[in-house]
Amino acid sequence: MSMATDRQLFSGTKAPRVGVVGAGGLGVHHVRILRDLCGERFVGFVDENPARASAVASQYQVTAYPSLAALLDEVDAVSIVVPTTAHHAVATAALARGKHVFVEKPFTVTLAEADALLGQSRAAGVILQVGHVERFNRAVRAAMPYVDGPRFIESDRLAPFNPRGSDVAVVLDLMIHDLDLVHTLVGSPVADVQAMGIPVLTPQLDIANARLTFANGAVANITASRVSRERLRKLRIFQRSGYLSLDLAAGTGEFFRLRGDFDPMALARAPRALEEFVERVTIEAPEGEPLVLELSQFLGAIMGRNAVAVTGEEGREALEAALRIVSAIEQAHRVMQASEAAGA
Repeated sequence: MSMATDRQLFSGTKAPRVGVVGAGGLGVHHVRILRDLCGERFVGFVDENPARASAVASQYQVTAYPSLAALLDEVDAVSIVVPTTAHHAVATAALARGKHVFVEKPFTVTLAEADALLGQSRAAGVILQVGHVERFNRAVRAAMPYVDGPRFIESDRLAPFNPRGSDVAVVLDLMIHDLDLVHTLVGSPVADVQAMGIPVLTPQLDIANARLTFANGAVANITASRVSRERLRKLRIFQRSGYLSLDLAAGTGEFFRLRGDFDPMALARAPRALEEFVERVTIEAPEGEPLVLELSQFLGAIMGRNAVAVTGEEGREALEAALRIVSAIEQAHRVMQASEAAGA
């Protein structure tokens, strides 16, 4: 879907009037994309930093509103891109006015906040979508037709330090992307969590590893760090039909599977080159900026053209898994401290 086509879809008089709350490092991209998607139906944005608001308004030739209430007076839907600690308050205000809401991940800080927003959205009969943009990653979209009952998933998401998002643990900031992905891929609830992590540059956890066992027996090993020298976003999926290797940063992937004409007993008779019995398939999906695709799904859901991409309930599931990991790490720390104290 081209940007020109998108504008035609979401700029008509029946399209929702849309605004953005928060125009920081990520929010400014919401402003840019929604302005392009919606044309005159993009109302504007609000940001609590006057200098930032003025700069964004000038750069993108859009209206900066003086307050959240003023913006809500003019819109049918909002995209909320503020610090996680403010998600609940801003979404509550929007839902109370009957507005459709897109809220960036993590959904909220606590499950109680998430449940409150879910209840509000149901009562108001409006769309509530959570921003798990990695579902729209080109590599993930390419892999989905090949996914068939994953048994083991390994995920690594490493990044240099960035103050944005450091108000919460790396589990809620970065790992939650992969928690949503593995839950989507496995399709089964988490049964057991083992985890460890430590703070390095902030009071919060900056690096963490979690091993999740799902109710269907599948296992996922997930590592996330925001104190790495280089960026790395890789996902490996092992299943009976083969092995998927995805580079989420590059948007590329490969599928390795046994050749259909190969006799497995031949391996017992003599060594064989890997290429003789393993087929390497380059997987592809159409080009598309993930955030454009994600926000297009939100607008399409409002207009009844497609289902909600990531429901509030799914956002809550990812949050619950993340909080379980944080709790497991805290428990592991208590055990270590008790052991150290006993040995002193």
